[in-house]
Amino acid sequence: MSASLVLATLPPVARPGLLRRFIRHRTALVGAVVLLLIAAIALAAPWIFPRNPLRIVGRPEIWPFLDARYPLGTDSMGRDIAAMLAHGARASLLIGLFASVTATLIGVSIGAAAAWYGRWIDEALMRVTELFQVVPGLVFVLSIVAILGGTMANITLAVGLVSWTQIARLTRAEVLTLRDREFVEACRVLGLAPWRILLREILPNALPPVVVLSSLTVAAAILYESSVSFLGLGDPNVASWGRLVGEGRTLIRTAWYISALPGIAIMLMVLALNLVGDGLNDALNPKLGRR
Repeated sequence: MSASLVLATLPPVARPGLLRRFIRHRTALVGAVVLLLIAAIALAAPWIFPRNPLRIVGRPEIWPFLDARYPLGTDSMGRDIAAMLAHGARASLLIGLFASVTATLIGVSIGAAAAWYGRWIDEALMRVTELFQVVPGLVFVLSIVAILGGTMANITLAVGLVSWTQIARLTRAEVLTLRDREFVEACRVLGLAPWRILLREILPNALPPVVVLSSLTVAAAILYESSVSFLGLGDPNVASWGRLVGEGRTLIRTAWYISALPGIAIMLMVLALNLVGDGLNDALNPKLGRR
Protein backbone atom coordinates (compact mmCIF):
# COMPACT_ATOMS: atom_id res chain seq x y z
CA MET A 1 0.00 0.00 0.00
CA SER A 2 1.44 3.38 -0.97
CA ALA A 3 2.23 6.09 1.56
CA SER A 4 -0.19 8.49 -0.15
CA LEU A 5 -3.03 6.03 0.36
CA VAL A 6 -2.10 5.69 4.03
CA LEU A 7 -2.12 9.47 4.45
CA ALA A 8 -5.51 9.65 2.80
CA THR A 9 -6.96 7.23 5.33
CA LEU A 10 -5.69 9.13 8.36
CA PRO A 11 -8.42 10.93 10.35
CA PRO A 12 -7.88 14.69 10.74
CA VAL A 13 -6.36 15.57 14.10
CA ALA A 14 -6.90 19.30 13.78
CA ARG A 15 -10.50 20.03 12.91
CA PRO A 16 -10.86 22.99 10.51
CA GLY A 17 -12.69 25.97 11.93
CA LEU A 18 -12.00 24.99 15.53
CA LEU A 19 -11.45 28.55 16.70
CA ARG A 20 -14.46 29.78 14.73
CA ARG A 21 -16.77 27.22 16.32
CA PHE A 22 -15.42 28.04 19.77
CA ILE A 23 -16.00 31.76 19.30
CA ARG A 24 -19.55 31.11 18.10
CA HIS A 25 -20.21 29.40 21.43
CA ARG A 26 -21.17 32.56 23.33
CA THR A 27 -21.18 31.13 26.84
CA ALA A 28 -17.76 29.59 26.25
CA LEU A 29 -16.49 32.94 25.04
CA VAL A 30 -17.79 34.60 28.21
CA GLY A 31 -16.06 31.93 30.27
CA ALA A 32 -12.80 32.47 28.39
CA VAL A 33 -12.97 36.24 29.00
CA VAL A 34 -13.59 35.72 32.73
CA LEU A 35 -10.77 33.18 32.92
CA LEU A 36 -8.35 35.48 31.10
CA LEU A 37 -9.28 38.33 33.44
CA ILE A 38 -8.59 36.17 36.51
CA ALA A 39 -5.31 34.98 34.99
CA ALA A 40 -4.28 38.59 34.27
CA ILE A 41 -4.99 39.59 37.88
CA ALA A 42 -3.01 36.58 39.11
CA LEU A 43 -0.02 37.42 36.90
CA ALA A 44 -0.10 41.10 37.90
CA ALA A 45 -0.55 40.40 41.63
CA PRO A 46 3.17 40.88 42.55
CA TRP A 47 3.14 44.32 40.92
CA ILE A 48 -0.32 45.43 42.10
CA PHE A 49 0.25 44.15 45.66
CA PRO A 50 4.04 43.88 46.11
CA ARG A 51 3.87 43.31 49.86
CA ASN A 52 3.15 40.01 51.55
CA PRO A 53 -0.63 39.48 51.24
CA LEU A 54 -0.71 37.87 54.70
CA ARG A 55 0.73 40.97 56.33
CA ILE A 56 -1.49 42.97 58.70
CA VAL A 57 -1.96 46.39 57.09
CA GLY A 58 -4.93 48.02 58.83
CA ARG A 59 -7.55 47.67 61.48
CA PRO A 60 -9.73 44.56 61.37
CA GLU A 61 -13.05 44.24 59.57
CA ILE A 62 -13.01 47.30 57.34
CA TRP A 63 -15.96 46.81 55.03
CA PRO A 64 -15.48 46.95 51.24
CA PHE A 65 -15.46 50.35 49.51
CA LEU A 66 -15.10 52.29 52.78
CA ASP A 67 -11.33 52.82 52.53
CA ALA A 68 -9.61 53.53 49.21
CA ARG A 69 -6.45 51.81 50.45
CA TYR A 70 -8.35 48.56 50.91
CA PRO A 71 -11.03 48.50 48.20
CA LEU A 72 -12.37 45.09 49.26
CA GLY A 73 -11.89 45.70 52.96
CA THR A 74 -9.85 43.81 55.55
CA ASP A 75 -10.41 40.51 57.32
CA SER A 76 -10.65 39.79 61.04
CA MET A 77 -6.86 40.22 61.43
CA GLY A 78 -6.55 43.40 59.39
CA ARG A 79 -5.16 41.87 56.19
CA ASP A 80 -6.01 43.29 52.78
CA ILE A 81 -8.66 41.04 51.19
CA ALA A 82 -7.96 42.32 47.67
CA ALA A 83 -4.29 41.38 48.00
CA MET A 84 -5.15 37.92 49.31
CA LEU A 85 -7.64 37.36 46.48
CA ALA A 86 -5.12 38.39 43.82
CA HIS A 87 -2.32 36.23 45.24
CA GLY A 88 -4.79 33.43 45.97
CA ALA A 89 -5.69 33.34 42.28
CA ARG A 90 -2.05 32.53 41.51
CA ALA A 91 -2.07 29.61 43.94
CA SER A 92 -5.40 28.27 42.66
CA LEU A 93 -4.40 28.47 38.99
CA LEU A 94 -0.97 26.92 39.56
CA ILE A 95 -2.37 24.02 41.58
CA GLY A 96 -5.22 23.52 39.11
CA LEU A 97 -2.97 23.53 36.03
CA PHE A 98 -0.19 21.33 37.42
CA ALA A 99 -2.66 18.90 39.02
CA SER A 100 -4.47 18.63 35.68
CA VAL A 101 -1.20 17.99 33.84
CA THR A 102 -0.25 15.32 36.40
CA ALA A 103 -3.65 13.63 36.14
CA THR A 104 -3.58 13.79 32.33
CA LEU A 105 -0.12 12.23 32.06
CA ILE A 106 -1.04 9.40 34.43
CA GLY A 107 -4.48 8.84 32.94
CA VAL A 108 -3.40 8.90 29.29
CA SER A 109 -0.47 6.55 29.97
CA ILE A 110 -2.55 4.00 31.86
CA GLY A 111 -5.59 4.22 29.58
CA ALA A 112 -3.56 3.94 26.38
CA ALA A 113 -1.47 1.03 27.67
CA ALA A 114 -4.57 -0.84 28.86
CA ALA A 115 -6.38 -0.48 25.52
CA TRP A 116 -3.38 -1.09 23.27
CA TYR A 117 -1.90 -4.17 24.96
CA GLY A 118 -5.16 -5.64 26.29
CA ARG A 119 -5.41 -9.04 27.96
CA TRP A 120 -3.98 -9.24 31.49
CA ILE A 121 -2.42 -5.77 31.25
CA ASP A 122 -5.81 -4.23 30.55
CA GLU A 123 -7.37 -6.24 33.37
CA ALA A 124 -4.68 -5.28 35.90
CA LEU A 125 -4.66 -1.57 35.02
CA MET A 126 -8.45 -1.32 35.14
CA ARG A 127 -8.50 -3.01 38.56
CA VAL A 128 -5.97 -0.41 39.77
CA THR A 129 -8.18 2.32 38.35
CA GLU A 130 -11.20 0.94 40.17
CA LEU A 131 -9.16 0.76 43.38
CA PHE A 132 -8.49 4.50 43.19
CA GLN A 133 -12.17 5.15 42.48
CA VAL A 134 -13.35 3.27 45.56
CA VAL A 135 -12.03 5.91 47.99
CA PRO A 136 -13.87 9.28 47.84
CA GLY A 137 -11.67 11.87 46.20
CA LEU A 138 -11.69 14.44 48.99
CA VAL A 139 -10.92 11.80 51.63
CA PHE A 140 -7.99 10.58 49.51
CA VAL A 141 -6.64 14.12 49.08
CA LEU A 142 -6.98 14.91 52.79
CA SER A 143 -5.21 11.67 53.72
CA ILE A 144 -2.25 12.35 51.42
CA VAL A 145 -1.95 15.98 52.56
CA ALA A 146 -2.17 14.97 56.23
CA ILE A 147 0.66 12.46 55.74
CA LEU A 148 2.97 14.45 53.45
CA GLY A 149 2.18 17.97 54.65
CA GLY A 150 0.14 20.87 53.32
CA THR A 151 2.62 22.38 50.86
CA MET A 152 1.51 23.42 47.39
CA ALA A 153 3.56 20.63 45.83
CA ASN A 154 1.96 17.98 48.03
CA ILE A 155 -1.56 19.30 47.39
CA THR A 156 -0.89 19.32 43.65
CA LEU A 157 0.41 15.74 43.79
CA ALA A 158 -2.55 14.60 45.88
CA VAL A 159 -5.11 16.14 43.55
CA GLY A 160 -3.33 14.71 40.50
CA LEU A 161 -3.34 11.21 42.02
CA VAL A 162 -7.08 11.49 42.66
CA SER A 163 -8.16 12.94 39.31
CA TRP A 164 -6.57 10.62 36.72
CA THR A 165 -9.09 7.77 36.79
CA GLN A 166 -11.74 9.33 34.54
CA ILE A 167 -9.06 10.41 32.07
CA ALA A 168 -7.70 6.85 31.98
CA ARG A 169 -11.13 5.37 31.25
CA LEU A 170 -11.85 7.94 28.53
CA THR A 171 -8.45 7.39 26.90
CA ARG A 172 -8.95 3.62 26.99
CA ALA A 173 -12.34 3.94 25.31
CA GLU A 174 -10.97 6.24 22.59
CA VAL A 175 -7.97 4.00 21.85
CA LEU A 176 -10.23 0.93 21.68
CA THR A 177 -12.36 2.62 19.01
CA LEU A 178 -9.29 3.64 16.97
CA ARG A 179 -6.95 0.66 17.17
CA ASP A 180 -8.88 -1.38 14.58
CA ARG A 181 -9.50 1.48 12.14
CA GLU A 182 -8.26 1.32 8.56
CA PHE A 183 -5.41 3.79 9.01
CA VAL A 184 -4.03 1.70 11.90
CA GLU A 185 -4.19 -1.46 9.79
CA ALA A 186 -2.40 0.40 7.01
CA CYS A 187 0.35 1.40 9.42
CA ARG A 188 0.75 -2.22 10.50
CA VAL A 189 1.01 -3.31 6.87
CA LEU A 190 3.78 -0.77 6.34
CA GLY A 191 5.69 -2.34 9.23
CA LEU A 192 5.58 0.57 11.68
CA ALA A 193 6.53 -0.29 15.25
CA PRO A 194 3.57 -0.69 17.64
CA TRP A 195 4.77 2.09 19.94
CA ARG A 196 5.09 4.45 16.96
CA ILE A 197 1.56 3.64 15.80
CA LEU A 198 0.23 4.31 19.31
CA LEU A 199 2.14 7.55 19.92
CA ARG A 200 2.03 9.11 16.47
CA GLU A 201 -1.22 7.90 14.96
CA ILE A 202 -3.70 6.81 17.64
CA LEU A 203 -3.05 9.13 20.59
CA PRO A 204 -3.22 12.41 18.60
CA ASN A 205 -6.68 11.41 17.38
CA ALA A 206 -7.79 10.21 20.83
CA LEU A 207 -6.75 13.37 22.68
CA PRO A 208 -9.51 15.91 21.76
CA PRO A 209 -12.07 14.56 24.29
CA VAL A 210 -9.24 14.12 26.80
CA VAL A 211 -8.37 17.80 26.43
CA VAL A 212 -11.95 18.70 27.31
CA LEU A 213 -11.89 16.47 30.39
CA SER A 214 -8.52 17.90 31.42
CA SER A 215 -9.94 21.42 31.35
CA LEU A 216 -12.70 20.27 33.69
CA THR A 217 -10.09 18.61 35.90
CA VAL A 218 -8.58 22.06 36.50
CA ALA A 219 -11.90 23.18 38.00
CA ALA A 220 -12.09 20.06 40.17
CA ALA A 221 -8.51 20.60 41.34
CA ILE A 222 -9.32 24.17 42.40
CA LEU A 223 -12.30 22.90 44.41
CA TYR A 224 -10.11 20.25 46.06
CA GLU A 225 -7.48 22.83 46.99
CA SER A 226 -10.14 25.18 48.35
CA SER A 227 -11.61 22.36 50.44
CA VAL A 228 -8.21 21.40 51.86
CA SER A 229 -7.42 25.02 52.73
CA PHE A 230 -10.91 25.55 54.15
CA LEU A 231 -10.29 22.68 56.59
CA GLY A 232 -6.97 24.22 57.66
CA LEU A 233 -4.64 21.68 56.00
CA GLY A 234 -3.28 24.01 53.32
CA ASP A 235 0.02 25.87 53.27
CA PRO A 236 -0.18 28.57 55.99
CA ASN A 237 2.39 30.70 54.16
CA VAL A 238 0.36 30.98 50.95
CA ALA A 239 -2.75 33.11 50.44
CA SER A 240 -5.66 30.84 49.57
CA TRP A 241 -9.29 31.49 48.72
CA GLY A 242 -10.42 28.41 50.61
CA ARG A 243 -8.59 29.39 53.78
CA LEU A 244 -10.07 32.89 53.63
CA VAL A 245 -13.55 31.36 53.39
CA GLY A 246 -12.75 29.13 56.36
CA GLU A 247 -11.39 31.96 58.49
CA GLY A 248 -14.41 34.14 57.79
CA ARG A 249 -17.04 31.54 58.57
CA THR A 250 -16.99 32.40 62.29
CA LEU A 251 -17.89 36.01 61.44
CA ILE A 252 -20.59 35.20 58.90
CA ARG A 253 -23.20 37.25 60.79
CA THR A 254 -21.15 40.37 61.44
CA ALA A 255 -18.68 40.42 58.51
CA TRP A 256 -20.12 38.10 55.88
CA TYR A 257 -18.08 39.69 53.09
CA ILE A 258 -14.90 37.97 54.36
CA SER A 259 -16.27 34.60 53.28
CA ALA A 260 -18.49 35.85 50.46
CA LEU A 261 -15.80 37.54 48.36
CA PRO A 262 -13.45 34.51 48.04
CA GLY A 263 -16.50 32.28 47.65
CA ILE A 264 -17.64 34.36 44.68
CA ALA A 265 -14.10 34.20 43.24
CA ILE A 266 -14.09 30.39 43.47
CA MET A 267 -17.54 30.23 41.89
CA LEU A 268 -16.55 32.49 38.98
CA MET A 269 -13.35 30.58 38.23
CA VAL A 270 -14.97 27.15 38.35
CA LEU A 271 -17.92 28.38 36.27
CA ALA A 272 -15.58 29.92 33.69
CA LEU A 273 -13.58 26.69 33.40
CA ASN A 274 -16.74 24.64 32.93
CA LEU A 275 -18.02 27.04 30.25
CA VAL A 276 -14.68 26.83 28.42
CA GLY A 277 -14.82 23.04 28.69
CA ASP A 278 -18.31 23.00 27.16
CA GLY A 279 -17.10 25.21 24.32
CA LEU A 280 -14.10 22.97 23.66
CA ASN A 281 -16.36 19.94 23.67
CA ASP A 282 -18.63 21.44 21.01
CA ALA A 283 -15.69 22.72 18.95
CA LEU A 284 -13.83 19.40 19.00
CA ASN A 285 -16.91 17.24 18.42
CA PRO A 286 -16.54 15.90 14.88
CA LYS A 287 -20.31 15.51 14.44
CA LEU A 288 -20.85 19.19 15.19
CA GLY A 289 -17.94 20.02 12.91
CA ARG A 290 -19.70 18.42 9.90
CA ARG A 291 -22.94 20.33 10.41
